[in-house]
Amino acid sequence: MEFTIETTIPAPPGKVYLAWLDSDQHSSMTGGSALITEDEGDKFSTWDGYIWGTNMELKPGEYIKQTWRTSEFADDQPHSIVEIYFEEDDEGTTLLKIHHSQLTEEDIKYKQGWEDHYFTPMHEYFSSI
Repeated sequence: MEFTIETTIPAPPGKVYLAWLDSDQHSSMTGGSALITEDEGDKFSTWDGYIWGTNMELKPGEYIKQTWRTSEFADDQPHSIVEIYFEEDDEGTTLLKIHHSQLTEEDIKYKQGWEDHYFTPMHEYFSSI
């Protein structure tokens, strides 16, 4: 199972991209503790260790591809894949698209999770800085 969701973030793509891959900024923009870097192959964790994975591919300001799982995944369930696209729109803000794949049917709940735990707090974070 897979899905794609998108939103507009009130900041330029480069700024949103850098915040995603910086531990302090990621923590501030989501409200959950994060350990993350800007390096391909590095492991990361977010939301106080609830989410973890590896940075697979990074194109600065444009694209992030990560393996991704939560503490709710079954032990024998493989990592899912998250692809994040950062596109500048006509307003100079970011069209943020997330494509989440290699999920089970039960994992559809993560679609709402992205909205509630990323998109909503990111709007608030970038609107306030």
